[in-house]
Amino acid sequence: MTRIATYLNTATEAAPLAVFRVFFGLLMLVSIIRFWSYGWIDKFYIQPDFHFKFYGFQWVQDFGVYTYVLFATCALSAFAVTIGYKYKVAIISFFITFTYIELIDKTTYLNHYYFISILSFLLIFLPAANYFSVDARQNNKANGHIPKWSIDSIKLLLAIVYIYAGLAKLNSDWLIEAMPLKIWLPSKFDIPFIGHLLGQEWAQYAFSWIGAAYDLFITFLLFYKPTRSLAFVMVVIFHVLTRVLFPIGMFPYIMIVSALIFFDARVHKKIINAFAKALHYPKNLLKTTERIVQESPNRWGLKHTIIAIFFVIQIVLPWRYLLYPGELFWTEEGYRFSWRVMLMEKSGYAQFKIVDKVTGRRFYVDNSDFLTPLQEKQMSFQPDLILEYAHYLRKHFEAQGHQNVGVYAEVQVALNGRLSTQFINPNVDLTQEKESFKHKTWITPFKDEIKGI
Repeated sequence: MTRIATYLNTATEAAPLAVFRVFFGLLMLVSIIRFWSYGWIDKFYIQPDFHFKFYGFQWVQDFGVYTYVLFATCALSAFAVTIGYKYKVAIISFFITFTYIELIDKTTYLNHYYFISILSFLLIFLPAANYFSVDARQNNKANGHIPKWSIDSIKLLLAIVYIYAGLAKLNSDWLIEAMPLKIWLPSKFDIPFIGHLLGQEWAQYAFSWIGAAYDLFITFLLFYKPTRSLAFVMVVIFHVLTRVLFPIGMFPYIMIVSALIFFDARVHKKIINAFAKALHYPKNLLKTTERIVQESPNRWGLKHTIIAIFFVIQIVLPWRYLLYPGELFWTEEGYRFSWRVMLMEKSGYAQFKIVDKVTGRRFYVDNSDFLTPLQEKQMSFQPDLILEYAHYLRKHFEAQGHQNVGVYAEVQVALNGRLSTQFINPNVDLTQEKESFKHKTWITPFKDEIKGI
């Protein structure tokens, strides 16, 4: 307890957290503007007649054309976070609006969206606007020191993301078969300089092994001062190359600027001084020569308890897949929220048979009548989406006058280059199955083996 108390009262310079806040807010603002400019708000959130929901969040709905207001609020919140204006209100507003947007439709789930949500939640409890912010300028107060744990908490979250992503790659498909990179990389033959290499098998294995090693060890190299600069160069090269090869939006840039948090305060002061000079920020509010001594010791409180619980969840949650039988890549039970990044090339073809159990009439559904192309693609190989869609179809056709409707799915799925095989038991009426955290027994067993974590 003495060591904990000492750690909680250890101060460090605020510049790294201020730089992190500025770049995080700026990238979030650019991301939202980019999303808006591509017409994705209308395409993904307004046009669909039906949205797939996360279990327990069925109450989250889009607002029709007013969904644009939700995105505008999120963008304004990101801007306020960037400049540090009414920071606490701004970061809470950003967390709520951004997370709500991601909960509207499960088919848009990406690991980096989840990362942004939990990172913004963590930032609610950090004094990220104590230094180089509009709030600090209005208060005319130069609070150049903050608790060391506030910066360490961001480092810890980044370490969790990278290390779990690396552990997830320790499987036979990734290391032994170079899958799914063996499928993806040859299609990038038109990339300048390296395109002609991507069809070579040795290059595909090299990308697989280097990718796993990078994720496993990069945070340790960033923590260790003698290797920090080299590690940051590796971060830049890795994520720029990832951005060139794969269309994953702003995530590479987010990870690049996040890695700056590992550098000493003098590096961040140079960045802040450059910004301050351009913005005519008062120099007297950037002085950090005197460390502010707290009037009362910083004891363990509610904030620390919340953060501790937060990290326990982040450490434990990715292992929940061990509670389920079968192959994780096949059933996807416990797959989300576990930092399993780009590990699968999975495609499916799904037909749904509607049976009126009173009249005996049966017919097949044209999925495009109900789903967007993205929704249909994602639904065709994800069991929870297949189940939710089956219940939606039952309600739809019962509303049209059919009685005691049964819905049966005929689904074929291919995983990481394997031949397409039956995915769902076609004799199971999915309307009789309920969504829960229990194992879905109506998923057919995987007919191969993927060894590893």
